[in-house]
Amino acid sequence: MIDNSLFTRQLKAHYHTFGCKLNFAETASVADMFSRRGISSVSRGEQPDIIVVNSCSVTAEADRKCRSAIRSFNRRFPDALIVVTGCYAQLKPQELADLPGVGVVAGVNDKLALVQLVERYFADKQQQLTVPDAKTLKEFMPSCSRGDRTRFFLKVQDGCDYWCTYCTIPKARGRSRSGSIDQIVAQAREAAEAGGKEIVLTGVNIGDFGRLNGETFYDLCRRLDEVDGIERYRISSIEPNLLTDELIDFVVASRRFMPHFHIPLQSGDDEVLKLMKRRYDTALFAAKIDKIRSVIPDAFIGVDLIVGARGETPERFDSSRKFVESLDISHLHVFTYSERPGTRALEIEHIVSQEEKHARSAIMMKISAEKHKNFAERFVGSSRPVLLEHSREGKLLGGFTDNYLRVECDLPSEYDNKVVDMLLIGLKDDGETIKAHLA
Repeated sequence: MIDNSLFTRQLKAHYHTFGCKLNFAETASVADMFSRRGISSVSRGEQPDIIVVNSCSVTAEADRKCRSAIRSFNRRFPDALIVVTGCYAQLKPQELADLPGVGVVAGVNDKLALVQLVERYFADKQQQLTVPDAKTLKEFMPSCSRGDRTRFFLKVQDGCDYWCTYCTIPKARGRSRSGSIDQIVAQAREAAEAGGKEIVLTGVNIGDFGRLNGETFYDLCRRLDEVDGIERYRISSIEPNLLTDELIDFVVASRRFMPHFHIPLQSGDDEVLKLMKRRYDTALFAAKIDKIRSVIPDAFIGVDLIVGARGETPERFDSSRKFVESLDISHLHVFTYSERPGTRALEIEHIVSQEEKHARSAIMMKISAEKHKNFAERFVGSSRPVLLEHSREGKLLGGFTDNYLRVECDLPSEYDNKVVDMLLIGLKDDGETIKAHLA
């Protein structure tokens, strides 16, 4: 029997998220669920009763940061219950359960059961550990929430069937699965009714949406484009082999889908792509970039890149660098390769030293900074629509243009969550943020 009297006082929870936009969407849904149960979020200076950590395990460094954060939370708030969920929890539950202060460990598909697990913990004073085998994860867990952000994150798909040699995500998230178009559209309408202006479509492999039930990601986007009240959609990371010309042309004609693409490349060398078991080559990737630029010249194109992967010899890295330099893109998200237990990449010969990995990362980061600055400077002196967002105390109001350039401006808070035309007047010293005022 659960002692519900424990919840008669106002419990406070703190939420800490590692990793991708999908994790942020799911954390916000957990916070909403806790709030409906009477557990509110802590304010600055308050002591939390519960700390929820939504973990990532994409690299060994992500694991380390998660463990470090948990230990820090336990030192600062020794009486708080620490709840851990997410990919790290799915892959190595006992490793997290052994950390001080951790009372609940839940797998990726048990996030919506966290309230019940917390209740059991308080009732029994026994650690709760529930992590089903990822092979059994077939149910799609919906999530659409804003949290403290202006934009909503709408989860449309989960899991992955690709099994790239360097990646643990299929082991953590399970097989690819998704909601139905009707279900996703209904959630978008709810976001609009809640005042949402922008929705980011998230997932592990969103281009794989609907494959099991005969629907497609393109069809989903067409239906979402008809939802009144939502002014902007952004497509999060989509595999280049699933980014169809049909979808690119749809974005051109769409009233609401922004000129913004995020496409994982991972390596600019064909031999390394083969070792990674990626489903495209550099020719296909370059063709996708050329297609976007030909029909949407102003589009922001972000690209994921891994440096120092097994098999990336100096010659192959140089090939990757030259290919990346040749692309007309806006930004690189550079990741340093990390050995992950149980992955097939461990069978690949030629290991890159940590020192060389860092050197290669610095080279690619420099290329990224130059590309982003050059892209941003193209729009100084022009007017672009900006969705303005509430700022932190003492900071200027900011937001993003339709083509994902960050701007800041000296406007009052009543402009929060409004799309307004802004004149972009100059690039700040960081090379990324643009100063702007009302057009």
